[in-house]
Amino acid sequence: MNKKHTLKEWITAVRPWSFPASSMPALVAFMFVFFYRQQIDIAPNWLFGILSILGAVIYQISGNLISDYFDYKRGVDREDTFGSSRLLVNGTFAPKTILRLGLGFLSLGALLGVVLVYYTGWPLLVIGVLGFIAALFYYQFKYIALGDLLIFLVYGPLITLGTFYAMTGMVDWKVIWLSIPIGCITVNILHANNTRDIAHDRRAGIRTQAMLLGIKGSIAEYILLVAVTYGTLIGMVAAGFLAWPVLGVLLTLPIAVKNCKLICTASVEHPSRIVDLDVRTAQLQLVFSSLFALLLFISCRV
Repeated sequence: MNKKHTLKEWITAVRPWSFPASSMPALVAFMFVFFYRQQIDIAPNWLFGILSILGAVIYQISGNLISDYFDYKRGVDREDTFGSSRLLVNGTFAPKTILRLGLGFLSLGALLGVVLVYYTGWPLLVIGVLGFIAALFYYQFKYIALGDLLIFLVYGPLITLGTFYAMTGMVDWKVIWLSIPIGCITVNILHANNTRDIAHDRRAGIRTQAMLLGIKGSIAEYILLVAVTYGTLIGMVAAGFLAWPVLGVLLTLPIAVKNCKLICTASVEHPSRIVDLDVRTAQLQLVFSSLFALLLFISCRV
């Protein structure tokens, strides 16, 4: 007899607290179009921008669920490990239920993508297909130490370019610069998780970027990505690509410095020292990206 699940359990399964990872790059691109629209001399399609944000979140949900299924089946997620929604480990959901739910969201995302492609053009088809593959096979990339790279490409350039194109019908490669800071912070969410889980992932027989780098290398990568995040932001303003009010995002720097100090305490033998660093990094990503989007809007008035 199938267990009847509560609404709370279904909501927990899709991990809404993780949605900023996908929605924020799309939102920043949305607000950049608002800031940039007079320079490109085009009337943006704001509805398509909203649908792009929704589509990014739907693909993320599918990727999370599919990854949860394979992490559980592979033995990456166990009772003594950290992370995940814990709904498979504790038996709340049957594994096939989570997989079917993930594939259902993936199909919904693909359907939305087809609609947007119909009204825009083939460049969005390319971006959508890459997003589909990333959501379906992310776990495979993660297992061979390519998860960090994939996350950067998807939650940086891919979502940003896709949102910009859907709204304007243009491919502007300068938008990639806009995606670098957000992509770097988002990678650090995963990297913090993988650094904490080095021992558990080794036991499961997978290979992550953190495992290849070791503790010292992983600490260095985290700090480097933070430096690139803020350095790129300052560089875009100095080059005149973004207006000076965007420098207000530097108000989040103390949070980033605090996170860097925390990862410096990381140890394979004591993963609990950074048990919540992924959550802290996700909070930084949310605050950074929200402020970035807001200041782009304010820049329109300056």
